[in-house]
Amino acid sequence: MKNKKLVLPLIFTVGIFIIVAAVFIIKKNMPCNDYMNLAEYYGESEKGYTVIAEENINKNKALYEDGHIYLDDEFVSGVLNKRFYWDANENLLIYTTATSVIKAGLDSKTYDINKSSNTKDYVIAKLRGDKLYIALDFIKEYTALEYKTYKNPNRVVLTYKFGDKQKWVQADEEAKLRFEPSIKSRILIDVKKKDKLRILEENTDKSGFDKVLSESGVIGYIKMSSLGDTYEYVPKTDFVEETYPHTLLSGKVNLLWHQVTTQSANANLTNVLSGTKKVNVIAPTWFGTSDNNGNISSIASYDYVEKAHSMGIQVWGLCNDFAPDMKIGKVLSRTSRRERLEKNLLAETIRYGLDGINIDFENVKKANGDDFIQFVRELGIMCRNNGIVLSIDNYPPASYSAYYSRNEQAAVADYVITMAYDEFYSGSKEAGPVSSISYVRNASENILKEVPANQSIIGLPFYSRLWKETTKNGETKLSSEACSMKYAEELISDAKAELKWNEQTGLEYAEYTKDNALYKIWLENSKSLAMKLETVNSHKMAGAAFWKAGMEKKNVWDTIEKYMAQ
Repeated sequence: MKNKKLVLPLIFTVGIFIIVAAVFIIKKNMPCNDYMNLAEYYGESEKGYTVIAEENINKNKALYEDGHIYLDDEFVSGVLNKRFYWDANENLLIYTTATSVIKAGLDSKTYDINKSSNTKDYVIAKLRGDKLYIALDFIKEYTALEYKTYKNPNRVVLTYKFGDKQKWVQADEEAKLRFEPSIKSRILIDVKKKDKLRILEENTDKSGFDKVLSESGVIGYIKMSSLGDTYEYVPKTDFVEETYPHTLLSGKVNLLWHQVTTQSANANLTNVLSGTKKVNVIAPTWFGTSDNNGNISSIASYDYVEKAHSMGIQVWGLCNDFAPDMKIGKVLSRTSRRERLEKNLLAETIRYGLDGINIDFENVKKANGDDFIQFVRELGIMCRNNGIVLSIDNYPPASYSAYYSRNEQAAVADYVITMAYDEFYSGSKEAGPVSSISYVRNASENILKEVPANQSIIGLPFYSRLWKETTKNGETKLSSEACSMKYAEELISDAKAELKWNEQTGLEYAEYTKDNALYKIWLENSKSLAMKLETVNSHKMAGAAFWKAGMEKKNVWDTIEKYMAQ
């Protein structure tokens, strides 16, 4: 009897434990049936439409006014179509095609295509605070883009990645799309049998859930066991991307830059070309931006052009931005000034019968990168319409100069020239070569990641740099001067310095001491130039350009002729 009294409480305790454990297990494995408010999911805290761009939710809302959706310019130009350009100074939205400049003012239904006026049934561009919004329907006219809108909450789903393979799946049964990969996570939407879902990640964190995107723009997690077999789908569009025609020479480009600083210097063309071989383009430095209003200086010459043409050589007038009293950004950032510059250049080109324009703007700041590219687009249209070759000079590709957008230059201009020299320049903190072979090789390989080979020209130097190091009170000062090939050899000979071939730089090197100063020079000559031209040829590039006429020794033209003939 005593034992029975002890057993009953024990059985009761064990029973309670089993019940509690069973409840715990059931509760642990019971899925959450709560729904997340989609407005909370999309972070809807203001009026407007949430933008779902492929698999991403845009941080900025779209405007919805008068029955039309408007996207912010930052998103449009950064994601959908980089050719939409906003001039905040003159309140102009501009879009360029291969042949036309399209302009729309703020809060207007009218827009111009070149000089033709057109009208939409909606306002094209609106400003809210300091943010520009562009009508989605207007964007769609010039962009490979499809969209659908949904309510509760308001959202627009954008498709713009066409031609890429995607992985999709169809639901085998009714299921729940959850916020996180767990049955304990709240539900976003119900998925019906045969609903189609795009798979973004399979078996996320080995949880048994796939991360998917619904056709209505909801991204979440669904149990793999609820899905059928995956299949590949390639989105297609009826939109036809515009192709830009290019005016290219039939053979390799052998361009010689000719620094002309006075009108009288134009008479020296015959002497400049004497002894050269296979030169088919000469680029005189005739034009320069002269003020902040888009005006230019010019020392162009009819006789010069006629003489070059009589020798079968094209003339591409160079325009630089080196004038000390102007800032190129102030010209490029205002449409009226930018257009004045474009028209001035075109007028001079037509007036003197030039074959091309060579733009050498080396003082563009990052803040004006978009303005510079818009300038190239607009000038490209003018050149294309008049059969004029447009070439753009560039530094070798680097992260700090990425805003020069060389790939877009290649699309809207004819040639992209990479100046593969000034590796070490007058302002460098240490002595070094003007153009080592590795510098040229890297420049060539990197530019081809952005520019097609048949549009890519590599600029090479005809000069060296003599470095002078002086030490006083333990402090070393560095200075340098540019030297022609002949002058450099004379300096080395006079100093009785020994030239040694440096395999690493692909240059001959000499150093000597004079008047308590240490001099260093990496010599450019036919041998170093041959290695550089071999690189140009091996990458099947459009040709080479040389800075500058008169600094070379005549024997380099035998080397150039050899590689231009290959």
